[in-house]
Amino acid sequence: MEMTDIAAAPRIVLTGFEPFDQDRINPSWEVARALDGAQIAGGVVHALQLPCVFGAAVETLHQGLVQWQPSLVVCLGLAGGRASIMPERVAINMDDARIPDNAGHQPIDVPVVRDAPAAYFSTLPIKAMVRQMREAGVPAAVSNTAGTFVCNHVFYALMHRLARRAGPGVRGGFIHVPALPQQAAQQAGMPSMGLEVQVLGIRAALHAAMTVQHDVHETAGQLH
Repeated sequence: MEMTDIAAAPRIVLTGFEPFDQDRINPSWEVARALDGAQIAGGVVHALQLPCVFGAAVETLHQGLVQWQPSLVVCLGLAGGRASIMPERVAINMDDARIPDNAGHQPIDVPVVRDAPAAYFSTLPIKAMVRQMREAGVPAAVSNTAGTFVCNHVFYALMHRLARRAGPGVRGGFIHVPALPQQAAQQAGMPSMGLEVQVLGIRAALHAAMTVQHDVHETAGQLH
């Protein structure tokens, strides 16, 4: 693809979080930055790091959306304890933090957006994404719970913004990724997945999101 084509190509915003909770690394950001500039199904990836802070993460995301005007937005986050890459089905309008964020904030039973819908569904073809990741040899499954920490906070705020302000055809959603092996080494029994495998999986997921208009209807190893 020539430079002029890249400049005119659809933009994919791929976000990841900074490290949190005493970790020195966050696989969500490592995957995002590994794919920064990648050309996938005619689109170009723009990686954006989000602070692991309620409110500030959404502000940073919104700035990136204004800057790049993407046609696809996929936010990544770490889900320690999960063994697969998991596209999330639904974001709920609730912040209920088990631990403080990186700024020491710990909201309890607070809506992400006041007087807004209770939940939003992802507009990504989540089961087609799972299928393509599995075809690439990457463990993947659909998740029905994004939690109530900063991951869900960003997911809900993204979908609320897209529902209210985005142009037609802009798709968005959230994917949780497992811990990296070096993180799992610090906690016995924690599942992990290597960075190269995670990058391969997210590349496949983005390809599906760019090319599949109507999601498939099949079992996708759901996490309830």
